Amino acid sequence: MPVQPEFQQRLQSIETLLGEIESAADPSLRSNVQELVQTVMDLHGAGIERMLELIRASGDAGETMVQKLGRDELVSSLLVLYGLHPVSLEGRVSQALDKVGPKLRAREGDVELLRVEEGAVRLRLHANGHGCGSTAEALKEMVEEAIYQTAPDVTSLIIEGTEPKQSFVPLTMLQDSMVRDTLAAAEKGGV
Repeated sequence: MPVQPEFQQRLQSIETLLGEIESAADPSLRSNVQELVQTVMDLHGAGIERMLELIRASGDAGETMVQKLGRDELVSSLLVLYGLHPVSLEGRVSQALDKVGPKLRAREGDVELLRVEEGAVRLRLHANGHGCGSTAEALKEMVEEAIYQTAPDVTSLIIEGTEPKQSFVPLTMLQDSMVRDTLAAAEKGGV
């Protein structure tokens, strides 16, 4: 089930309000509001963590339920927010790559996970299509979307192999080459 647009709107409203609070002139008010938000976040985080503990305490069925919660787009977002997701960052990145893989292969592309280290993800994209730069860029966008949807807590995402390949020779290179060839010929001919 995709995250509802109203949920996304609420997240955007929260970000807007936090931005307004950050720009408030009164530093004491800013500090108090930040402390309030952090206290509410801590309370919610502790409550969600306890719920997961109680669910897990019911055995295999409980662990299955926790995994199911981790796959739900809305619940997964909350679990990531509170650092409670049942699947590691690397595991979620791998899941995203597994999910986007068939789409990439249908477009003669593939992606390889090189490493995940302290929240930073490094991938290598293989765009084996027609050599068109826009194809590589389209594949890159598909990979980015899949990663950020499944692992929004990625701190940086580097995708190698998306550098545009030069498919033409610039006129200046041809002119320089012609000048060098003419000079070389002149030197040989004694001109």
